[in-house]
Amino acid sequence: MSLYEASFRVRHECPYREISERYPDLTIREWYLSDCQVVEITSPASPAADLLEEIEQMGTILHESVDESGLHVVTQSCLCSLEDSIIERFERYNCLYQPPTVHRQGWEHYTVIAFDERDVRSLLRDLEADRDVEVLSKTAIAEQEIPHSMLAPVDQLFDDVTERQLAALRLALESGYYEQPRKTSLRELAEQTAVARSTYEEHLRKAENKILTNAGQFLRLVTAASGADPLEVERTRRTEQAAD
Repeated sequence: MSLYEASFRVRHECPYREISERYPDLTIREWYLSDCQVVEITSPASPAADLLEEIEQMGTILHESVDESGLHVVTQSCLCSLEDSIIERFERYNCLYQPPTVHRQGWEHYTVIAFDERDVRSLLRDLEADRDVEVLSKTAIAEQEIPHSMLAPVDQLFDDVTERQLAALRLALESGYYEQPRKTSLRELAEQTAVARSTYEEHLRKAENKILTNAGQFLRLVTAASGADPLEVERTRRTEQAAD
């Protein structure tokens, strides 16, 4: 099975894109987290006062510095304005978004990974309905190592996992519950907490289920890129064991 990587740039109404158009020396990189977005702004030149004022309105400033290498700012803002966003369209067409989004000289630059080239074509047709779109590259990446940028962002892996579920999972991991042979039992783990065994097990199983579900898209990409059929690998292993 082949994977396809597509890079393209778009124009539409977006405050970051518009700022990058007015200030062509700027490079704006944007990451979407579970409940906020983080934006990194860099420029080789010292910023004008009006640019700094605009940046202050973009969100909470986490870092700001101006030195001989230019401007460096990191901001954080909420995701309340991202309903029906382009990221949701990627998911609709089974395309895995590769962060960050890069805004430069009036364009938004995106990279996505897909299992089927037809999904990429359908996505681009959808975007062309309300955006100017220019395809920069479209490459088959079969049987190549998964790019480092495709590693699962931590916030995606732990999305919707509660603090109690995370605590139960960490205790099990650090106590050797997942080692072979196991170094502890659910009863012993529950005794280290203030909850009943059944409650502790419920927290643990929910954490496991959510994390595996969130990791599913990345698992499919890894196995697709390696060309390995997990069921065939298991059948081969059992056949070899029987032969021995």
